[in-house]
Amino acid sequence: MSDEIENDGNELEQDATELLNAELEKLTAENAALKEQALRYAADAENTKRRAEREGNDARAFAIQKFAQGLLGVADVLQRALSSVPADVSDPAFKNFIAGIDMTEKELAGAFEKNGVKKIAPMKGDKFDPHMHQAVMEQPSTDVEGGCVIMVMQAGYELFGRVIRPAMVAVAAKSAAQPAPVKNGYDSDGADAGDRVDTQAE
Repeated sequence: MSDEIENDGNELEQDATELLNAELEKLTAENAALKEQALRYAADAENTKRRAEREGNDARAFAIQKFAQGLLGVADVLQRALSSVPADVSDPAFKNFIAGIDMTEKELAGAFEKNGVKKIAPMKGDKFDPHMHQAVMEQPSTDVEGGCVIMVMQAGYELFGRVIRPAMVAVAAKSAAQPAPVKNGYDSDGADAGDRVDTQAE
């Protein structure tokens, strides 16, 4: 009788242990799921915060874009006025007038620079960049490699790295493949040039 009671007690204890273990596993799994969910919510909140900050920064940074674009024409006119000034100016009043235009152009350029507006003015021989330049004409050139800038016809501008107007440029034409040079009556592979012509004629 005592053995049966002892066996029943052992079985009850084993059952209770199994129930406790099952409950513990269940609580552990729920805890892990809640922890994962909390981490996911925290990550989503952080991503939302960063996205809002980035969008706010972009909005502030590019708020002046339309205003800057409106002033580009003014910068163009000032630059054209300065470039058309004759070299031999002797009239003091005209010299002062030119100096005033020059100061105005520099002040405008300084205001652009302070607000993140930078000029795009490639040098002669720079590689044509379709992201920053607009080719308005193509012409042959002996001193500039094909596909490179020959001259800038109108400066471009960018705002914090975003092009708001590409530079208008003339580009050197890419020449067609040239025939092999002939030296001393022989072409580059050593064959007689006259023989080559006769063979082709036949």
